[in-house]
Amino acid sequence: MAFKQIVSNPVLQAAILSWFLAQLIKLVIETYRNKKVDWHVLMSAGGMPSSHASSITAAMLGAGLFEGFDTPLFGLAFVISMIVLYDAAGVRRQAGRQAEKINKMINELLQGHPLSQEQLQEVLGHTPFQVFMGFLLGIGVTLVIWLLMR
Repeated sequence: MAFKQIVSNPVLQAAILSWFLAQLIKLVIETYRNKKVDWHVLMSAGGMPSSHASSITAAMLGAGLFEGFDTPLFGLAFVISMIVLYDAAGVRRQAGRQAEKINKMINELLQGHPLSQEQLQEVLGHTPFQVFMGFLLGIGVTLVIWLLMR
C-alpha cells in the first residue's frame, strides 16, 4: 500500500521527474560537448541545469498546486526551496571554486613529484543561470503533471 501511495503522489512524481530530466539534459549537453557519452554524469552534482533546483522547485510548486498555497506544507516547501536554491548557487559554488584553486596549487607545488593523485571535486555547485534553468524545468514539469491530473 505504501509503495502505491508513493507512486501516485503527484508532488513526488514532479520532483523525481524533474530531477531525472535535469540529469538527462546534463548527459546530452556533456555528450555533445565532449563527443563521447559519460554515464557518470547521470549521478554527478553540478552542471546545467541544476537538478537540485529543478527537483525542489517541482516539490514546492506541487505542494502549492495539489495541497494549496495557503497550507503549512507549501510554506515549509517554499522555505526549504529558498535554502536549496541559495546553497546551489552560493555555498556549493564557492566550495567548487575553492577545490579548483586547491587543485591548481597542489599541481603547481608538486610539478612532477606527486604526493597524492587525488583531486578534489570541482563541480559542486551551479552558476546562477544553471540554477535558474533548473528552477524553470521544475516549474514546467510540475505544471505538465498538474494539467494532466486535472
